[in-house]
Amino acid sequence: MNIPGLITPFTATAAIGAYLIAAHGAADGAAVQADDGSTMMLGVTTDIPAAAGETVDVVRSGPASVTFGGNVTRGAPLTADANGRAIAVALPAEADTFIVGYAEVSGVAGDIASALIAPGFIPATAP
Repeated sequence: MNIPGLITPFTATAAIGAYLIAAHGAADGAAVQADDGSTMMLGVTTDIPAAAGETVDVVRSGPASVTFGGNVTRGAPLTADANGRAIAVALPAEADTFIVGYAEVSGVAGDIASALIAPGFIPATAP
């Protein structure tokens, strides 16, 4: 069981599912479902999905449940796949990558598992 830290409400600019990674929308107070690691991430949505125009609650810090989009090993930094699911960042990073946090447990695609939400940035490793 997770006891999330800060939870902030945003307005969904398009449908956002439960337990997925959210990113900043085009306007202040707006959120979109993340679709890769190229933009700053807000956190992870709670267990309540939102349609466009509805309020979506986003866990901004601390432990939270997130849907894995592939094989993940505990401790791995997590970014978003094309569907807003959490995937592990291969280190060293080949491209600049924003992360939502770190896996607290190992899992596979489709698992809803615990992650420590701590948005950040991993720069690409110079050749």
